[in-house]
Amino acid sequence: LAGPLSIEEAIPLIQQLVDALEYAHDKGIVHRDLKPANIRITPDGRLKVLDFGLAKALSSDIPHVSDPAVSPTLTMRATMAGVIMGTAGYMSPEQARGHAVDKRADIWAFGVVLYEMLTGRRVFEGETVSDMLAAVLRQDPDIAADPPRFQRLLRLCLMRDPRQRLRPQ
Repeated sequence: LAGPLSIEEAIPLIQQLVDALEYAHDKGIVHRDLKPANIRITPDGRLKVLDFGLAKALSSDIPHVSDPAVSPTLTMRATMAGVIMGTAGYMSPEQARGHAVDKRADIWAFGVVLYEMLTGRRVFEGETVSDMLAAVLRQDPDIAADPPRFQRLLRLCLMRDPRQRLRPQ
């Protein structure tokens, strides 16, 4: 799902991703780790969202990864408050703070994936996982490079306050 994709290429994939998340959310499932590595496109152009549920357990044997954007998922009892779970560059601010999450965390991650799909660039970058988490918590995404027709959607997905996410401004 690497971008940049043309608008014509992106729109059917965006719709399929929205449909997949809506289906999961209607079933009470929050992905919590939506990222390009968990999205596949089949040879016939169907989008598949993979890895529902956080698969890796937080432990000392997690391998070191030099690129924090593809760092392993951090998990530990999904219902515990105060535990960070997910992949740093795709976590919502509330997720990065270790707060409880709901479908709005997936909406945030969808916005990050959409941004990358349209621009071919990462929204949040950093040398380390900690740097990326700090960027998620403090940096406002620059959506000016995105096609104008998607900027409002991105703004609504990437609202820092989860209570405002996807509510019209």
